[in-house]
Order: sequence, then C-alpha cells, then structure tokens
Amino acid sequence: MIWVPIVLGLFKFTVLGTTFVLCIKSQREGEREDRRAEEARMRSTAVECDVDASEPDVKAGG
Repeated sequence: MIWVPIVLGLFKFTVLGTTFVLCIKSQREGEREDRRAEEARMRSTAVECDVDASEPDVKAGG
C-alpha cells in the first residue's frame, strides 16, 4: 500500500506542473496580444497624423 501516496503525489505534481505551464503560456499570449494591439493603434494614429504637404489647410490672402 506504499504505492498509493507515491501515485497520488506524482499525480498532484503533474497537475500542478501542467497548471503552471498553462498559466505562463496564457500570460505570455495575453502580453503578445496587448503588444500587437498597441502597435496597431500606434500605426493607425501615425497614419491619421500623416499630413500631405501638397495641399495646405490654411489659405493665405483674404
């Protein structure tokens, strides 16, 4: 009957190890998605702020 605590201990460590790996993986994927969203937002802001110098917004002379 000594095998019961050994098997249950191995199962416990397997479950805990799997949980840790999945948590770390999820955290990294979330950070990656946040980074991609931030880069996309910065790119869209840069495109909106791009001004065409050939067409002035303000006309001189009255």
